[in-house]
Amino acid sequence: MGLSLNIDVCSTAFYKSISVVQFVEKCLGVTNHAQPFSDSDRLKIKKALRGVRVETTHQQGKTSIYKITGITSIPLEDLKFIWNEGHQITVVQYFEQRYSYRLRCTTWPCLQSGSDSKPIYLPMEVCKIIAGQKYPRKLSDAQVANILKETCKGPQDREKIINDMVGQNNYSTDKLAESFQITVANQMANVSARVLPPPMLKYHESGKKKTVVPNNGQWNVFGKEMVKGGKVRSWTCINFSWLRPGLVRSILEGLVRACNSIGMDFNEYPVTEVKSASTDRIEDALRDVHNNNPNLELLVVIIPKDKGHYGKIKRLCETDLGIVSQCINPEPKKTYKYFANIALKINVKVGGRNTVLESAFMRNGMPFLSNIPTIIFGADVTHPVAGDDSSASIAAVVASMDWPEVTTYKALISAQAHRQEIIQNLFCPSTDPEKGTQVDGGMIMELLLSFYKRNNKKKPSRIIFYRDGVSEGQFSQVLLHEMYQIRKACTSLEANYVPGVTFVVVQKRHHTRLFPDTSGNVPPGTVVDTDICHPSEFDFYLCSHAGIQGTSRPAHYHVLYDDNGFSADEMQTLTNDLCYTYARCTRAVSVVPPVYYAHLAAYRARCYDEQAEGNDGGPPGLRMLPQVKDNVKEVMFFC
Repeated sequence: MGLSLNIDVCSTAFYKSISVVQFVEKCLGVTNHAQPFSDSDRLKIKKALRGVRVETTHQQGKTSIYKITGITSIPLEDLKFIWNEGHQITVVQYFEQRYSYRLRCTTWPCLQSGSDSKPIYLPMEVCKIIAGQKYPRKLSDAQVANILKETCKGPQDREKIINDMVGQNNYSTDKLAESFQITVANQMANVSARVLPPPMLKYHESGKKKTVVPNNGQWNVFGKEMVKGGKVRSWTCINFSWLRPGLVRSILEGLVRACNSIGMDFNEYPVTEVKSASTDRIEDALRDVHNNNPNLELLVVIIPKDKGHYGKIKRLCETDLGIVSQCINPEPKKTYKYFANIALKINVKVGGRNTVLESAFMRNGMPFLSNIPTIIFGADVTHPVAGDDSSASIAAVVASMDWPEVTTYKALISAQAHRQEIIQNLFCPSTDPEKGTQVDGGMIMELLLSFYKRNNKKKPSRIIFYRDGVSEGQFSQVLLHEMYQIRKACTSLEANYVPGVTFVVVQKRHHTRLFPDTSGNVPPGTVVDTDICHPSEFDFYLCSHAGIQGTSRPAHYHVLYDDNGFSADEMQTLTNDLCYTYARCTRAVSVVPPVYYAHLAAYRARCYDEQAEGNDGGPPGLRMLPQVKDNVKEVMFFC
């Protein structure tokens, strides 16, 4: 198609232009300006305001602009500096003498600009945050929900906004465009697309419905039993919420019914009495349950919607106690659909399988999958939130363990250097704590060995590696390093072991949108592989899911390396079919499940990353992650 101009509507959060005092009041929830800051309050404000530009308001007719670099460790009333022929003076005295300005928030710390050797002190009450500054840090769930509510536009609305913008800007009349004889069309490019059919899904033969063909990317579990129902004989529950025993009992009864209705063998009663405990006794309560039931197969935990509690519970259960757990929010009014979705997660967590692709059982049913042993990997690296200069990056790699069904995945996680995108521990000759090595032989080798053991000592003859989170500028670097690691892991297992490898990068952070001629979003299975794709390389856009809200964002798949000889049709069909095997719901998902699972595992590992309290922006360090217990690691605990 030649050169194209990519235009899209995007949204982000900005700092509100308010006084710093108002910002602190909202951030800390304080109203008393005479109340001193605690160490944790000071650290929180320092992290929230570092790098923010402010303007002063204490000089009439004049403003000065500064960039905040830190916050003083002592309150404003005790802060002194040398002024006027070497005399020492407090900041409070200085403002009174120089500007006739009487400061009020003297027990609060002072903002600092400049360097530590030549600091500039700025009392909070004379500073105002300058408008138009992007907020780079992690938003709360409520803030994210508000942004989505305000900015979520359906495809027709989004298309109109973009077209209006192009018409208003009228790029072709720009002087520079004219001088280079460039014209820009005022309408969107028309591209050819096709819609892949949904795969047929297979359920257990004992159910009323043995197969199902999804409709518009979704289906339900009514009248169906899981292909392999998990078995849970020993389970119990801890309640950390405000729910009374009667409501807890009602929730558990609904959960048990849902699990058994989908084909699980789920004990009707917990092995011990359900305990209630406060959230400040999480560790003691979990240890008591484990000590009384060391062979517990499942722990149901009812918790308030607090991610801090969730992370602590998951870390203790999975890395310390070796318990598979399922958290439930405390809202008492729950429908069968809610319990059915929870049952799907529990089933895979205890070793069951929900559904499989019927074509997986045919010799040539799935391209490059069902004919010879094949393992599918998913890999992702998550980095600390913006503004966090010390936490490690987390790499997660998952791999399918059940050939030819490819629905059960094992996950490995590893910490690596701060904001390092290349996965460091794909292959490691030996364990070296100083380098952060956490798995003997590396992640690829351990996953290949697990596949070998679970598939009657069959080595994968083919590897399909889906890699998430790589930008276009990193393609060659990531491919060179990670393909070498994959090859080294294979030859380390056996000298002549050289399976075919297909390396595919999956991208979601792009601004390509597809608008159909009809109303609504493009249907699930929509593929575009011409016009807007690379003229010579192997890539395509696939919208595998049904857009529920806003405008669907297609996933961009870029095949960087392929010695398996996939055709475009075969790669697109395989990828689309896999999107219907995601274990947590009965919908086709927007990215291929191994990548989704790797993202979930990396997010879970962030809960394990115990950052030292009071880390005040020091140099990045690499902390070893606590290891997931073997009995938990062998199942899909991350779902």
